[in-house]
Amino acid sequence: MILREHYIGKVREFYESDLIKIITGIRRSGKSVILQHIMAEIKEKTDNVIYLNFEDKRVSANIKDGNSLIEYVEAQKKEGKCYLFFDEIQTLDNWQDACKTLRLYDYSLFITGSNSKLLSGEFTKELSGRYVSFRVRPFVYKEIIEYAKELGKEVTVTDYLVWGGFPKRFEFSSHEAMLRYLEDLDDTIIINDLLHRYKIRKESLFRSLVNFVLRSNSRIFSAKSIHDYIKKEHANCSVNTIMKYLGYLEEAYIIESVKQYSTKTKKELSFYMKIYNTDVAFNSIRCMDNRYDLTHNLENVVYNELIYMGYNISVYNNAGKEIDFLAQKGNKKYYIQVAYSVAEDKAYTREFGAFNGIDNLSQKILITNDELDYSTSVIRHIKLKDFLLMNSLDDKS
Repeated sequence: MILREHYIGKVREFYESDLIKIITGIRRSGKSVILQHIMAEIKEKTDNVIYLNFEDKRVSANIKDGNSLIEYVEAQKKEGKCYLFFDEIQTLDNWQDACKTLRLYDYSLFITGSNSKLLSGEFTKELSGRYVSFRVRPFVYKEIIEYAKELGKEVTVTDYLVWGGFPKRFEFSSHEAMLRYLEDLDDTIIINDLLHRYKIRKESLFRSLVNFVLRSNSRIFSAKSIHDYIKKEHANCSVNTIMKYLGYLEEAYIIESVKQYSTKTKKELSFYMKIYNTDVAFNSIRCMDNRYDLTHNLENVVYNELIYMGYNISVYNNAGKEIDFLAQKGNKKYYIQVAYSVAEDKAYTREFGAFNGIDNLSQKILITNDELDYSTSVIRHIKLKDFLLMNSLDDKS
């Protein structure tokens, strides 16, 4: 597996710190591999290391709560600074109390988890200023190319647009095996991590919501608009239930919602949001007859890549015309429109027209899958294949 320096480099600065290092992200995004690489680096200088994977039955059967975890660590540690690695710790009862206790002594503590509640509630309130968090995502295209080379494979841009970047999928030799893996992963996350964890009684309603939302990525919604669609099949659902279920999907890092910024009110519109899938595979496995939604998946992929590059993202309402992304980093702003192609006149007029009225103090960028360069004197066109290899929007394409 490739060394994901993009993430490891950020954690490395805190190896000796007493701050709790929290590594989060969706299941099978590569958190455990990153944890193993960090542990390997630390083992080069000390063997005072304890690793526990709480998805391992041998561990969970013997360490059942926070108190027994502390007892185990105290019995196993050696003299001097000890480095603790706890994988998927959120499955352990009272794990928060154990972590708060252990950080008071001579330990450097690293934990991973697949739920954003690791970063919410009383745990982080009590630990204010005493932890650092790192979000890990499925592969972006640059990482896919690197891993594919290690495996002796080639992965096209189209393959990425359809099947996304879950690391394990690239190891399968047949399309059928890869698809089975992705479908099983989908079931694990939605059934085990959500239906069971939250004891959702309205399973049919929840599944309908999940299928609708994951098939409808890169679109603007309100909780009410989703409710209006779902109630056609489930008359007894409420807007509050829809909002609660959407919250569960975000907590499990399955979707991300992006607020819309309005030029008219000069503020975010809190009732409207654009929903993106953490990985476009969630869309594609729900498509029939190979009719994949490349147009919306392309925008979703651009979103994921921009987040990886470190940009803060909002959707921009330009006097009634939607600009897909307002990307900001430092004092720089980039207005970005995404389309599969602008080869046809109607698409060209629509996508370029979205920038009308935007001043030239910030970059205006169009990203498409076209081979031709459609740049103008004020709008920069970036071909998707070039964008996917960039580390920053300031790179030359």
